[in-house]
Amino acid sequence: MGSHLCERLIAEGLQVVCVDNLVTGNLENVAHLVDHKDFSFVRHDVSRPIEIAGSVDYVLHFASPASPKDYDRLPIQTLKVGGLGTYNMLGLAKAKGSVFLLASSSEVYGDPEVNPQPETYWGHVNPVGPRSVYDEAKRFAEAMAMAYHREHGIDARIARIFNCYGPRMRIDDGRVVPTFIVQALRSEPLTVYGDGIQTRSLCYVDDLIEGLFRFLMTTPEALNSTSDRIVNLGSPQEMTILQLAQKVVEVTASGSGTVFRVLPHDDPKVRSPDIGRATHLLDWAPRVSLDEGLRTTISDIGQQLERVAAI
Repeated sequence: MGSHLCERLIAEGLQVVCVDNLVTGNLENVAHLVDHKDFSFVRHDVSRPIEIAGSVDYVLHFASPASPKDYDRLPIQTLKVGGLGTYNMLGLAKAKGSVFLLASSSEVYGDPEVNPQPETYWGHVNPVGPRSVYDEAKRFAEAMAMAYHREHGIDARIARIFNCYGPRMRIDDGRVVPTFIVQALRSEPLTVYGDGIQTRSLCYVDDLIEGLFRFLMTTPEALNSTSDRIVNLGSPQEMTILQLAQKVVEVTASGSGTVFRVLPHDDPKVRSPDIGRATHLLDWAPRVSLDEGLRTTISDIGQQLERVAAI
């Protein structure tokens, strides 16, 4: 997501300083931007303070492992970047007088008892479960962002991002879309956890970047209340994991079947955003169909697999 966001910001005429410690990222994703006059890359962990020279109009805090596979492997780092990383980035925004945009997550809603999830829903989260390092890191980050808004007048905005997919996802990412695509392209059974009737809603990365950019560029005057500073971004088109598996098999023209495994602890049973606020405030809704988005993503993952096979 970060590389796509960098591309969009540069296309809009902004100068971008990209900060990443590459713990889950890949420098190849921004290799085509490295020589651009408006782009610079700094390898750094934002859980430690950082100084940025000159004026900074916008601070976008997107740093965090975001796949269950990654935050299971990096639990302490996930908590630190949600806590210390958010603190450091809010401090930078305060010092520079910047707009602050936090990439939060639908995981703040936990395993929801309300579907679809509106921004007014407080969530149903296990604070000590295996997923809590991510869920609670994001909830804490939101609390800190709003505390800085209330206490210091920071122009803080919170985007609660639902499932996003698209080119440049890692083939070993662990999330459902790249996992299914890799398995289908290799003619392996698609791994479905539980009975497969749990739901997700998938938003193509271009649509998500459009929503994020509109939210970032919204004038402070248009944010009439604190609630306007928290916006769900994602696709409201909900589907079961089994339906997604069937769709991936269809689009890849694969002969893969499915294999069932035990559902992970605290895995959400439903996930779908209420995007009414984004539609009203940002005049935004996803446009890219699942078939179109999957075709592009499948092509990219196929190329990654070819590169791996050639090594």
